Amino acid sequence: MVHKFALYFIIGAIIFSGGESFGQNPIVQTSFTADPAPLVYNDKVYLYTSHDEAESTWFTMNDWRLYTTGDMVNWTDHGAILSIKDFEWGRMNAWAPQCIERDGKFYMYVPITDRNNRNGIGVAVADSPYGPFIDPLGKPLISNTMADIDPTAFIDEDGQAYLLWGNPECYYVKLNEDMISLQGEVDKFPNTVEAFGKREGDPKRPTTYEEGPWLYKRNDLYYLLFAAGPIPEHIGYSTGPSPTGPWEYQGVLMATEGKSFTNHPAIIDFRDKTYFFYHNGALPGGGGFTRSVAVEEVQFNDDGTIVPMKMTEGITKSLGSVNPYVKNEAETIAWSEGVKAKQNEVVGNFITATRNDAYTKVVGVDFREDGPSKFTARVGTTHNSDVDMEIRLGSRDGELIGSINIPNTGGDDRWTLVSTDVKNVTGVQDVFFVFKGKATTNVMYFDYWTFTN
Repeated sequence: MVHKFALYFIIGAIIFSGGESFGQNPIVQTSFTADPAPLVYNDKVYLYTSHDEAESTWFTMNDWRLYTTGDMVNWTDHGAILSIKDFEWGRMNAWAPQCIERDGKFYMYVPITDRNNRNGIGVAVADSPYGPFIDPLGKPLISNTMADIDPTAFIDEDGQAYLLWGNPECYYVKLNEDMISLQGEVDKFPNTVEAFGKREGDPKRPTTYEEGPWLYKRNDLYYLLFAAGPIPEHIGYSTGPSPTGPWEYQGVLMATEGKSFTNHPAIIDFRDKTYFFYHNGALPGGGGFTRSVAVEEVQFNDDGTIVPMKMTEGITKSLGSVNPYVKNEAETIAWSEGVKAKQNEVVGNFITATRNDAYTKVVGVDFREDGPSKFTARVGTTHNSDVDMEIRLGSRDGELIGSINIPNTGGDDRWTLVSTDVKNVTGVQDVFFVFKGKATTNVMYFDYWTFTN
């Protein structure tokens, strides 16, 4: 979610100066991410996000990113999969997105400010969740008011699709089966205290509804989650008998915390569990304009209401394991420090170790009973022979099972494969790649790795 009011800049500068980094939260540490929009497809979670540019002092956002996981702990960075430049009519503000699948096609709904400085909602379509996405309309799908931000899409069990959005009120419309045209007129939910709770201290805005709606269904009950005010935001939710209500306010789902004065909810079911996504500013350099996505497991009460949540260390137990005997992307990470995501035309997505002792962690690597004998990685650096990558188990200072020296390749567009013998280990292990070098910036580049046995 994002806001268009200059007041937010002032608030962001004076609140939430503290914070901490959690064990698995935020789930992406190599870039700033916000406005999570998870999609479950083919037994994998596809997490689409907006992207705060580093060192932003406003909502400087130019593209949308994709991260995937099969175990809820290790996340693979697929880089930017859609940008403002993909919409000829768009000018700025790549704010909160959502992607939804229907009949094998993927529809990405995104808010964009057009060349006339009007807010609107565009749609892009792809044959794969990874893209490429194209703009089939050449114009906004929604362009009514400056409130046209933060779209969320939902397809009910009867096949009817809905689009919801809006700040400071929540609008909705039915979508035709093609998912790129409207069925009927745009309407909005009654902005009543019964539906969204009472806001204190602002007679012009009677309810807590602020922005960032997310529609979810469990059993026969519909849930409308939303970012709630006053600023700094918390997460509230309401329930109802249909995708269009009437809504009954259920209270605060996640109280204000986390070093960001905005928040944005999303909720999904995956492998018999339910997960709630949000964002905070917990990374180094994080704040109201440099946010990061996090996730919690959800618990329900017997009456269907959701047990309120706080921001925690996140999901620490993996739902699966990593096969080390196949090609694994270096940008598949459970946790990292001192590492940044990069992308180029030569190798696609990769990571850069920005300093000495930077590292990445991969959880649940299953070496099985036979164990490895050799390790191979595609790497590069612009420095001479003082750069090494260590392979350790259990922690960044854990058992050393191998190390490779990184040759000077001349840049991140030039790569080499390097192999080394490794100590034979068995079973499921957490693997740490630790990057060593005297350079103060861009110690080395890392594209992929594999073990052999």
